[in-house]
Amino acid sequence: MRGWADLLETLYADSWNERLGRFRSDFAFRGLEAPGCELHSGLMRFGDQAADFEGHLLRNFRKYACRNAVAADSIWNWLALAQHHGLPTRLLDWTYSPFVALHFATEHLEAFDRDAVIWMVDFVELRRHLPRSLKRVLDAEAANVFTAEMLAEVAADLKEFDRLAREPFAVFLEPPSIDERIVNQFALFSLMSGPDLSFEDWVGNHTTLARRVLIPAALKWEVRDKLDQANVTERVLYPGLDGLSRWLRRQYTPRNRSDTAFVNEPQAAIEGPQDEFVATGDLGREDRRPQYNHRDLQRES
Repeated sequence: MRGWADLLETLYADSWNERLGRFRSDFAFRGLEAPGCELHSGLMRFGDQAADFEGHLLRNFRKYACRNAVAADSIWNWLALAQHHGLPTRLLDWTYSPFVALHFATEHLEAFDRDAVIWMVDFVELRRHLPRSLKRVLDAEAANVFTAEMLAEVAADLKEFDRLAREPFAVFLEPPSIDERIVNQFALFSLMSGPDLSFEDWVGNHTTLARRVLIPAALKWEVRDKLDQANVTERVLYPGLDGLSRWLRRQYTPRNRSDTAFVNEPQAAIEGPQDEFVATGDLGREDRRPQYNHRDLQRES
């Protein structure tokens, strides 16, 4: 497999739904700029104290946040809001969009000397591993992922949620439309049944659920430029002046052509537990990436 086209084929693999007669992927995507601690929640960074800190963090977040910060006073709404604003929680960020995941894998130019990673998890297949009480809620709604209201039917708080089964389990939670950013990022979260449980370890014990796509550093510029042309940028994914500033800063940053990361052609595996593919950066042709200046941006505007 070579270049952008084959990368998209991999990310959209198995997306045809015969029953619907439509392309509807069953995968959630998570993009990371470099390997390492890929499926560890922010809460897990507290190590052995994760379980002790979780309740304190959420209680104080609720206490000091605006009283109308969430539409309904549900722990699941508060948990989603806290994760969205950077509080360490047991949630992990995912997206329904492979393009959004690719953006997060190529967002910062200073990481372009390292390979990027896209995780794909089959949230429909994951249903088979849920406790019965959670399966019944999804079946009643004919749904594949949970909303805050659906989780509240089964568990009023995290302790009750953790007691739904003896064995660890994971769910996907689609957050309410808190703001434009969470809508534009087509976001959803994964949630483990314990504050110190690793989603990566859990997926490793359920090997048919996940695929790990490794994107070589040599391919990052092509991915980034084509995302920009498709308008998958900070200006869209972070609506407002902050996102606009991030987009402009990146657009005006020149490419360092002497960097060896951009003249080598490494190979990288696109891995599933039982499947392995290879992606390479196609650098044999002339590099046509423009060097941006003020005239370029005025022309593009």
